[in-house]
Amino acid sequence: MPTPKQMKTKNPHDGSSLDDFLRDEGIYAEVEAAALKRAIALKLSDLMQKKSVQKTTMAKTMRTSRAALDRLLDPTNTSVTLATLNRAAKALGRKVKIELVPA
Repeated sequence: MPTPKQMKTKNPHDGSSLDDFLRDEGIYAEVEAAALKRAIALKLSDLMQKKSVQKTTMAKTMRTSRAALDRLLDPTNTSVTLATLNRAAKALGRKVKIELVPA
């Protein structure tokens, strides 16, 4: 007589990771880019708050518009240039470090 454990069917996704699921769905790169942009936007906002830097002051220091700064700080907007990111980091006394790691 089979026990209740033996009667269950095996889940085909058992043991797979979220990364595997996202790759299977074909959205891994998109989700990864969105997560990275969100992390950058949150870090910049956090640094601005810690240094008590207003958006208008930050935009002036970066020599850009307030709208461009808002796009940079928008976690859902994944289009950001390295030049803009570099100017933002410099305005906050930081520098950008980009690293390519194995996939």
